Amino acid sequence: MKFERIFLIGFMCSGKTTVGRILAEKLQWRFFDTDEEVHKEEGMSIEEIFDKKGEEYFRDVELKVLKRLSLEKEVVISTGGGLGANQQALRIMKERGLVVWLDVSFDNFIQRCAGDNNRPMLRKSPEELKALYEQRRQKYLQAHIQMSAQTEPQKIAEKVIQLVQDGKI
Repeated sequence: MKFERIFLIGFMCSGKTTVGRILAEKLQWRFFDTDEEVHKEEGMSIEEIFDKKGEEYFRDVELKVLKRLSLEKEVVISTGGGLGANQQALRIMKERGLVVWLDVSFDNFIQRCAGDNNRPMLRKSPEELKALYEQRRQKYLQAHIQMSAQTEPQKIAEKVIQLVQDGKI
């Protein structure tokens, strides 16, 4: 396998963490979730960081975490929904590994995230969320691979491995 890192990007509730864990296990690589790493580094939840220090501060820490993790080898890294839409972060990921976009429909996102009170971005109105979704999709299009998030996570992981092993990427 020519890639030493696989980055999973996509909108909130697209299954990045679930797929990432499966992919890492199948490859026998380490798994990291940038949100979990930010939580460890800051000693507070993402929601607390947004409330106490603001979104801009969170985005700076998130990018710093990505830069650190992107130097590791044989890792699968699940990113927060905003990180894959950050042009600087996307450039780093594309230079250092394979970027896989888990594409979730807006309606499916709404169903999956219903009742999740731990995501600060879900405080936005439905109209604001739809606009954010459309804006981020334009950035996610730059990924090396696009996979439907409606596909079973196990099958997504298997397909990514197959594409890489077959040299189709």
